Amino acid sequence: MKTYCLEVRGDFACFTRPEMKVERVSYDVITPSAARAVFDAILWKPPIRWRVTRIEVLAPIRWINLRRNELGGVVSKRNVRTAMKNGKGHLGVYIEDDRQQRAGLFLRDVRYRLHAHFELLNKSEGPEKYAEMFQRRACKGQCFSRPYLGCREFSADFRLVEPGASEPAPIDEIRDLGWMLYDLDYRNPDSPSPRFFQARMKNGVIEVPSWDSEEVRG
Repeated sequence: MKTYCLEVRGDFACFTRPEMKVERVSYDVITPSAARAVFDAILWKPPIRWRVTRIEVLAPIRWINLRRNELGGVVSKRNVRTAMKNGKGHLGVYIEDDRQQRAGLFLRDVRYRLHAHFELLNKSEGPEKYAEMFQRRACKGQCFSRPYLGCREFSADFRLVEPGASEPAPIDEIRDLGWMLYDLDYRNPDSPSPRFFQARMKNGVIEVPSWDSEEVRG
């Protein structure tokens, strides 16, 4: 499959570490799941699945402390199912009743080059149609939903990087990033399980192993 490259940038980002229970603390760089979501925002179709293969960090890793208002809960599944069944229901969330102020350690002024290809889940179809759709949409800056960097309020700008184009080099830094969230395993939709891998950045580049690699653990 052809590999595509996107340059993504934003003022703020938060790729939340799951081990932090109360306050939001970001990983040092974008996670493969967040990178995959950027490609999904441009082109998502049921027959394809994006796989991120490489992450290049183009801007120095900088941090910022912020306090934000967040909701303490979400709409329950039961209420959603009832509304879908009856055509109406109580799905409102009252911010003033459930607002919580939390501190967060976020990234600022981020910039990445993301490399990914898509896999066909339906082998009876050819990849050409989806390849042309993604190429066309990415070139025009079109997306089904606004790409974001970990949290929806941290929107991202993107552009398609053409093969062979002259681009700036990644940052000259080596860093052991520890165990990082790879993505969620949705084989059990009612209880998706997280999978992790040992992330290492060498000269600003993180090589992402394949989903079925021994390096990726649940």
